[in-house]
Amino acid sequence: MTEAPLPRLELWCELQCPDCRTALDDVRALRAQYGDSLTVELRHFPLEKHKHAYQAAEAAQEAFDQGRGWEYVEAVLGRIAELERGGAKFLVAVAEEIGLDADEVDLALIDGRHMLLVDADQAEGKAIGVSGTPTYVIAGRRLDGGKSQDGLRAQIVELIEQHRAAGQ
Repeated sequence: MTEAPLPRLELWCELQCPDCRTALDDVRALRAQYGDSLTVELRHFPLEKHKHAYQAAEAAQEAFDQGRGWEYVEAVLGRIAELERGGAKFLVAVAEEIGLDADEVDLALIDGRHMLLVDADQAEGKAIGVSGTPTYVIAGRRLDGGKSQDGLRAQIVELIEQHRAAGQ
């Protein structure tokens, strides 16, 4: 008998959100625990209160398209204050630093090629009750980390294990 596949973990994230930077620690720990069996998908939920969050979501999507999305997300979230000061120039500079095609990231910010995806993520998030970041969705459950992330990783592990036990 083969083990049931793990449910996908969606992380609704915003790249100017300090709590999302902290949430990456949980994502790293979950990946260490479950390896490639756990699919973690970044979903974009830029908040209006952060001036550069929408452009950061577009740049992150371009980084995912270039195959280095998580590395880019970690780099940007690790330097939120620089993003606040530098905006699009900072986003392009980070792309160059990690070896992405920075010109393509810059062009993506200009031509808006990822706007539909970012808008769709945002609309879907609102439709399922996402109101802040970070928010996780796994096995049909939404876990809001915007107010407190205490115990969220344990809740995610519990849901994964319940899913496994049920053979879903």
